[in-house]
Amino acid sequence: MQNIQSNIDNLKAEISAELKRIGRENEEITLVAVSKTHPVDAIDEALKHGIKHIGENKVQEAMRKVPMISQALEGFHFIGRLQTNKINQLLTLKPFLIHSIDSLYLAEKLHRALGRTNRTQDILIQVNTTGETQKNGVDFENAEELIKRIAGFSCLRVRGLMTIGMMDPDPEVSRKYFKQLKSIYDKVRADDTQGFDYLSMGMSHDWKIALEEGSNMLRIGSAIFGARDYQEER
Repeated sequence: MQNIQSNIDNLKAEISAELKRIGRENEEITLVAVSKTHPVDAIDEALKHGIKHIGENKVQEAMRKVPMISQALEGFHFIGRLQTNKINQLLTLKPFLIHSIDSLYLAEKLHRALGRTNRTQDILIQVNTTGETQKNGVDFENAEELIKRIAGFSCLRVRGLMTIGMMDPDPEVSRKYFKQLKSIYDKVRADDTQGFDYLSMGMSHDWKIALEEGSNMLRIGSAIFGARDYQEER
């Protein structure tokens, strides 16, 4: 667990240095520690040492872990693929933000579930900027139309956009995709009056490129918690 503290300290120092280099402020950035496959005590350790937001990829795993967290946190983020039959379970965890809404069908199902208890939910629209078939997300070309249509659901607040860069050893290959998402973000935000303010892009291998291209929300897993133990998912 000592590594988690040093990992966080080193990461925050690197982020601060990078932001200073590109002329941005630390206060602009929300750091989400992605705890996929890692135990609750690792999450608590991260929260003790300056992490305020945590993210999970799977509803079933989040259901096991989030209620057991003993340290205070500002927000639980759901960042993985959301199946419609898991919506009600996820909502019991009261997520701060759902990053992965990528279709009108999913948005409508979520809207209806929220409406039954007179709740609203902040969401991000996931855009598949890379066009890879194994990734979820609305196509880049259809993203603006989807944003407009989902904005009409009274129980949903579209707070911004999310994308996943290329899983390539060279993080530079993701730059053009981050630029694309930033272009949509800027265009939509210019016409928005209700808090379209999150641009979620950048993970452990490409966060520096993401910051250079305007990200204000980083989703960092292995750089905080270390390598994932996928046996924990079983």
